[in-house]
Amino acid sequence: MATIRKTFTEDLFFWNNDLDGDSDRRLMLNSDSRFFQGIWELEMDNRIRTLLSRYADFDFRIDTEEWAVRFAREVDGQTVDNIKVSRGEENIFIWCFFLVIVELALDPDIETYRWVKYIYIDDPISSLDEQNAIVVGNHLVQLFRDAQSTVKTVISTHHTLFFNVVHNELKNHFRDLTSQYVLAHNRRFSGYLLNKQKGDTPCFHHVAALVELYEVSQNEKIHTYHFNMLRTILEKAASFHGYAHFSSCIKKDKDDADGILHQRFVDILSHGKYSLYEPAEMGEETKEYFRKILYDFIERYSFNPEIFHSEREEVRTR
Repeated sequence: MATIRKTFTEDLFFWNNDLDGDSDRRLMLNSDSRFFQGIWELEMDNRIRTLLSRYADFDFRIDTEEWAVRFAREVDGQTVDNIKVSRGEENIFIWCFFLVIVELALDPDIETYRWVKYIYIDDPISSLDEQNAIVVGNHLVQLFRDAQSTVKTVISTHHTLFFNVVHNELKNHFRDLTSQYVLAHNRRFSGYLLNKQKGDTPCFHHVAALVELYEVSQNEKIHTYHFNMLRTILEKAASFHGYAHFSSCIKKDKDDADGILHQRFVDILSHGKYSLYEPAEMGEETKEYFRKILYDFIERYSFNPEIFHSEREEVRTR
């Protein structure tokens, strides 16, 4: 299967820091890779430079005799050559290199990258600064919108702003975009769920876990490790609201006795053999405590009740 993966292109570069001379630092290319077939023939350096100017202020030159990239930057009107760019700047350069290959692979008139049948882009924002989420999302959608190609493409992300930008850009350009799903792991049968997505805001991990706990609470198969999941959600909520301890997010009755007791339940049952090493089913009384802590938390923070009754389609994997 001929696939361009962003992670593959990252692995094709490695640094030579010139430890002896400490003056000729360069990023080396793996010349055996088909990804570099069009460097001179298709003037990839000029294409990369056009993209790079959107994200960074350094320049580069590619030497195909040594298969190396050297970087330079203007400092006080002077050009400083052979600099070692930061890890983030290196990722930006490789991202632009990858995008140029994608552009060429999507062009039906170019033979060099005709072997590409699939493109997989995994979390491009993790390699870039936060402010570039909008630029990257917009550019990607424009790129695929204008392409006259049969190449299949997958873009995956955990970045909520990037998801929002791509979703809205796709919706604006493809009016027939109707069904969207969020892929979530389901530990009950070691498979995955496709949760139907409503709107342009993705399902956050803690919300997905909360929905799963709510579903678990509706049946009798509640296990001790579910307290571990509940504690994680409580800790995230406490951190978001500026509290030092998850107990601040446990609803307390007037005399406070129940609040202290509920904190102890979460503390004890989310540690050691109670939570992971012996995932036993809870006793009936413990189940009731679990339900009360969970339901009080959902009620106290006014979670949207619709998320606990969302449409789901199960996708089992082996």
